[in-house]
Amino acid sequence: MKHGKKYNAAMTQFDRATYYEANDAVAMVKKTVTAKFDETVEVHIRTGCDGRHAEQQIRGAVVLPNGTGKTVRVLVFAKGEKLNEAEAAGADFVGGEELIPKIQNDGWLDFDVVVATPDMMGVVGRLGKVLGPKGLMPNPKAGTVTMDVTKAINDIKAGKIEYRLDKSNIIHCPVGKASFTEEQLNQNLTALMDAIVKAKPSTIKGQYLKSVTLATTMGPGVRVSTAKY
Repeated sequence: MKHGKKYNAAMTQFDRATYYEANDAVAMVKKTVTAKFDETVEVHIRTGCDGRHAEQQIRGAVVLPNGTGKTVRVLVFAKGEKLNEAEAAGADFVGGEELIPKIQNDGWLDFDVVVATPDMMGVVGRLGKVLGPKGLMPNPKAGTVTMDVTKAINDIKAGKIEYRLDKSNIIHCPVGKASFTEEQLNQNLTALMDAIVKAKPSTIKGQYLKSVTLATTMGPGVRVSTAKY
């Protein structure tokens, strides 16, 4: 695969074969920033899990101490008093069954996270084919199916992110923006890694964290040592 001059120049900033301590990896990644926009810093964690087994599926959520640097638009499905509660808590969009055709037929997807009260999941379930493939389906493990909509909205707005295995048993998550300080990125990365280490399935055999790579949206990946995890 061919890369541009900026990418190749960024690769000279560090040794591709070296496994760096997390704080050093963060410093290296910040040096590789070349884009004119504020790139997202992402971590890619290859696990030893076998997602084909339900007991080895990993899914959860964690609030990053310094947020993601992104403004998150929240849609809440609720009814009765919970509609007013969601609006008061700062939800961007609030509604019920009337939103189904707007999403299903009109292709409206101007939101980043969907929260639903348990009594609305029968309605939201009809959107499975639309929301599921985009990773937008509310889920109790991620804290997005709850009666406490205020807490859910506050956590999401504060920088809550969801982590889950993809089909290759890799977890991909943002840990902030390139404009963040090294300390902010380190704190966010530590919070995420601590949550993922705690989520280790008891049935897994062999190495849990096979590799951890840190990269910006447009930059090369820096290998992170997994020894301390």
